[in-house]
Amino acid sequence: MAQAGDLDGLIALFETSEVSAVAAPRERAARVWAQMLSREGLTVFVSEVDATVVATCMPITAPNLLRAGRQHGFLENVVTHPDHRGRGHGRAVVLAALQEAWRQECHHVLLQSGRADPGVHRFYQSCGFKPGLRTAYVAQRGLDLNDL
Repeated sequence: MAQAGDLDGLIALFETSEVSAVAAPRERAARVWAQMLSREGLTVFVSEVDATVVATCMPITAPNLLRAGRQHGFLENVVTHPDHRGRGHGRAVVLAALQEAWRQECHHVLLQSGRADPGVHRFYQSCGFKPGLRTAYVAQRGLDLNDL
């Protein structure tokens, strides 16, 4: 699991990601990181090589009155450094996240990917995720509610 001192390593890893921009400036990232570390139901897993973070993912769990009271799990921020892909680091953090979700009695763990690369989807399927069981919808900030 990630520690408070892993922020710089995570920022460096996220800067290699093709998915999204990193929180900036550094002071904002530090505030967000402190919130993440203190939030119940949120864990950040990392894999390191020579004290350098090379892969991460973040499971988030939420209580639920349905599903016999079993929690929901959501997996976010799955990133492996391009130079370390195919070496088991991504699989290690994803499987650790799933193990944590099952420990917390989650009914299921949801994962969304906006990546078009078929290899990414094969990777998730090889970790136990099944495509097509749910349909994902995304509402983005900036939607004018008057247009609905």
